[in-house]
Amino acid sequence: MSGHSKWSTIRHKKGAADAKRGKIFTKLIKEIMVSARMGGGSPDSNPRLRAAILAAKAENMPKDNIERAIKKGVGELEGANYEEINYEGYGPGGVAILVDVMTDNRNRAASDIRHIFSKNGGSLGEAGCVAWMFSKKGSIVFNKDAVSEEELMEAALEAGAEDVKDQGDQFEVTTAIEDFAAVKNVFDEKGFSYELAEITMVPQTTVPISDEKVAQQLLKLMDALEDSDDVQHAYANFDIPDEILDASA
Repeated sequence: MSGHSKWSTIRHKKGAADAKRGKIFTKLIKEIMVSARMGGGSPDSNPRLRAAILAAKAENMPKDNIERAIKKGVGELEGANYEEINYEGYGPGGVAILVDVMTDNRNRAASDIRHIFSKNGGSLGEAGCVAWMFSKKGSIVFNKDAVSEEELMEAALEAGAEDVKDQGDQFEVTTAIEDFAAVKNVFDEKGFSYELAEITMVPQTTVPISDEKVAQQLLKLMDALEDSDDVQHAYANFDIPDEILDASA
């Protein structure tokens, strides 16, 4: 099982099932604010903002919250000034990890990320050490019980998706960033039920992890990064057997 899509699905389910919804909303609001600040408050002319709004709606964020975040981003309402920072490093087993941070305190964020890596068997690297291994893509993940491969393949090709991959008990449809919304809309119109739809960083190659202790330490590191208030997203190129991933859910 390719790690990023399976882990993204597990993380999404955990976030929806526990008390982290407030934290999820906070991260989405940050992304909306920064997207609006950088590219303007109209989703029609700002693809990044459009993607952020889609993500917020997928989490059932109220419309008022979205509109308020946009207004804060463009300066119509007062709001924090968040800075975007990327950290790169390695986790247990030599897995490449890419961390997107959005913070109003660079020093706090740097200290927190460094502590999380060192505490969980990882190490921070230099800028550019792993980013080249990832490509930004749209990702839409389906449980195999929810759709037939033939129907999904036909719809994906019709919609302009780049690829459909068999990921064990899931299918993953990948798209170019600019085609993500259109492909997702086609699936919505056809009534296809997907587990996750997001803009993500897809690894070009993966690192197989078969040692359960290494896998658990790696997943603990990923959990700790996701739980950090300053971290928006954490991506990795691990490939862990389904039974170990499912046990961690």
